[in-house]
Amino acid sequence: MKYTNIKSLSVAFIMTFCAFTTFGQKLKLKNQEFELRNVTGSIIKFQGKKILKIERDLNAIPFDVTHIEATVDEPHYARLVGLDDFENGIIEVKMYSQLQNPAPYPGIAGFIGIFFRVQKDDSAFESIYLRPKVGRVNNQMFRNHAVQYFSYPYAKFETLRKNYPAGSYEGSAPVALNEWIKMRIEVNGETAEMFINDMKYSSFIIDKMLGKNKKGYVGLYVDIGTIGYFKDLKITKRALKVKQDGEKVKDI
Repeated sequence: MKYTNIKSLSVAFIMTFCAFTTFGQKLKLKNQEFELRNVTGSIIKFQGKKILKIERDLNAIPFDVTHIEATVDEPHYARLVGLDDFENGIIEVKMYSQLQNPAPYPGIAGFIGIFFRVQKDDSAFESIYLRPKVGRVNNQMFRNHAVQYFSYPYAKFETLRKNYPAGSYEGSAPVALNEWIKMRIEVNGETAEMFINDMKYSSFIIDKMLGKNKKGYVGLYVDIGTIGYFKDLKITKRALKVKQDGEKVKDI
């Protein structure tokens, strides 16, 4: 029993140390600076423009195929420096998702998206991300998993599927690998809407987000098997808007 405890503590220490060593590297893209948190990254020229490229660092947070939910949807992302109080408003970014080759896991789907209301220590945040690989497949059930919301740490994807009606926190969107996708998220109190590629109507609505943290940082996210490219991040903060029956939305 003593040996098991020592071994567990050693593993925990190694993971903590690795995670710590991946924090702190900062990259500047135009007038924005990003801190890499459990991802590797660089500023590169891609299709003629400078962009941010990131990939999940599996040394910092190892992936375990036998415990998938416990080792995905973790704080592996690029944090926008200088904005730590995003609460309500609009987050826009252009994203391009490629699959790593060889694939580190057969179930990779190009996981890419946005974190918001991130606590300083990464202990809690909200997220909406895409699985572009299934966005246009000829199978409606798979398409219905193209968009995912989760709330870290207590409501990740598998927990949501088990405990809420189907489709409550997942949906479809016309996205695909190897092409630029413009994602716009409008956050308002406990709700959020996601728009794709300047479409007039949202593709995905979250009626009630589950996190208790109400403000924080914004970040750009990738998960296992994804090479993610990002550009043109724009954030607009605004006041909470309320809507009463029969009335238009009002600022407060």
